[in-house]
Amino acid sequence: MSAHTAQHTYTIKEAAALTGLPASTLRYYESIGVIAPVSRGASSKHRVYDEDDLDQLMWVACLAATGMSVSDMRQYVANGQLGVSAAGEQIQLLAEQERRLTLEAEHIALRQRYVRLKIDYWHAVQAGNDARVELLSAEARALADELKQARKQ
Repeated sequence: MSAHTAQHTYTIKEAAALTGLPASTLRYYESIGVIAPVSRGASSKHRVYDEDDLDQLMWVACLAATGMSVSDMRQYVANGQLGVSAAGEQIQLLAEQERRLTLEAEHIALRQRYVRLKIDYWHAVQAGNDARVELLSAEARALADELKQARKQ
C-alpha cells in the first residue's frame, strides 16, 4: 500500500449534482476564470474534478446563491489565492454584496406590505365596508408609488 492515498475524482455530472450547479455553469465558470482550470482525463480528455475542485465549487456556489456577480466572484476567488494581503478587498467585496442584499430585502418587504394591503382591501370589498375600501385604496396608491421608486434604485 502506498503512502499517498488517491483522492476520489468526479465527473462533471457528479460535480454538478454535488454542487447544485449545472454542468454548463461549471464549464462557463472555468472558461471565464471564476474557477481554476480543471484537470482532464488522460485518455477521455473529459474534466476530472477532485476534492479540492469540489471545495472551491461549493464556496463559489454559495457566493452565486447570494446573487454575487460573476466578475465579483472571479475577483474573490483570485484574491483567495493571495491570503492576508487581499483581506481588505475581500471584506469590501462581501460588504458591497451585503449592501445589495439589504436593499433587495427592503424591496421584498415593500412588496409584501403591498400584497398584505391588497388582501385587506379585498376583505373590505367582500365585507361591503366602503369606508375601509377607500382608505386602503389610498394607502395602496401611496405604496405603489414607493414600489416604483424602489425599482429605480
